Amino acid sequence: MPSYPASNEGKAALQKVIDAFHKTYPNVKVEPDFATFATLNEKISTSIASGQGYDVYVTGIGWIPPFASKGVFKDLGEFGVTNDNLNKGAAPALSAAEYNGKIYAVPLIFGPKPMAYSKKAFAAAGLDPSKAPQTWADLREDAIKLTKRDGGKLTQAGFDFWAPPTSYRQDFVTFLGALGQPLYKDGKPNFATPEGEKALNEMSSLINDDKVSDFGLASPDGQPLVFTGKAAMGVAGGYIDCAKVGQARCDDLTFFNLKEQDTAMFSGGQLASVGAQSQLPKASYDFIKLLSSPEAASDIAKLNFGVPAVDGADQLDVVKSNPASAFAATQLDHMVFEGGSTNWLEVRNNFGAQLDTVLLGKADAATVLQGLASK
Repeated sequence: MPSYPASNEGKAALQKVIDAFHKTYPNVKVEPDFATFATLNEKISTSIASGQGYDVYVTGIGWIPPFASKGVFKDLGEFGVTNDNLNKGAAPALSAAEYNGKIYAVPLIFGPKPMAYSKKAFAAAGLDPSKAPQTWADLREDAIKLTKRDGGKLTQAGFDFWAPPTSYRQDFVTFLGALGQPLYKDGKPNFATPEGEKALNEMSSLINDDKVSDFGLASPDGQPLVFTGKAAMGVAGGYIDCAKVGQARCDDLTFFNLKEQDTAMFSGGQLASVGAQSQLPKASYDFIKLLSSPEAASDIAKLNFGVPAVDGADQLDVVKSNPASAFAATQLDHMVFEGGSTNWLEVRNNFGAQLDTVLLGKADAATVLQGLASK
């Protein structure tokens, strides 16, 4: 259960689901494993090898094909789940829940990453604060004007990728999506293409030619620099704590998504599956239905700074409480995400490091992307 941290708050939120579950299944003991996404792959792999799989798995977007292909998850069609009756709020992540035309997971929350800019910084740079950049040309032109350096030292990033080293993978998915292309298509790599090269070279140009950011720039606490005021514009999270950053900063931000040929907003997410080895499959699926209820999904979203994957998410308090979530909830139809192949969990470990070689000017985009596609 990476959805719930092993904290008092996380345990209390999960207990509400367990209490609701026990109204129907009073004699079924629930033993949560408070895994993290850093340990999840290893835990699942170990459980498979030992023959003692979990009843319920919560994984991330991109994780379904790798494990569904190994027979780890049950086809939810066994419980009557279809494209038509799955919660409509989960529809943007439906393709991430499928493998070979079957549904293996129920989306719980989205982890969107829209972009944002400071209206004050726009005005100070002579830009129109009411006009968000749309195309790459717009973004580059605005970012250059917004960048401030003192003796070569960056004092205000014109654009923040919100990515420490080896972590530009999701930005690449966004830029590729802005060209109307997914990372994988029909389970095959779709990035070693002219569009993939164009997307990666555009990212490289922002860093190396336009110098609107420094490679690997990141805040000590992991927040997007546009939230901390260290960047005038950049990739943002799908949640901002206005009490923490100050209401003035929240009011100063405008959220937007990039569009070259298509509008694209990267999103991660969490999905719940029934274990193929479960001896209580019906109870496990009923537990997942509780996890995906508006109340439980709201709790998970709050704990993970996400947006619930439920109908009417834009009207939930956890979404309306901050401008990042409020904007992202209206943009879920433009989601682009990682994964799409059965070997994604192996490939992704090297993906970010290989992109770095291009962003550092040590390799060309075509060679790197072709190499990744051959894995």
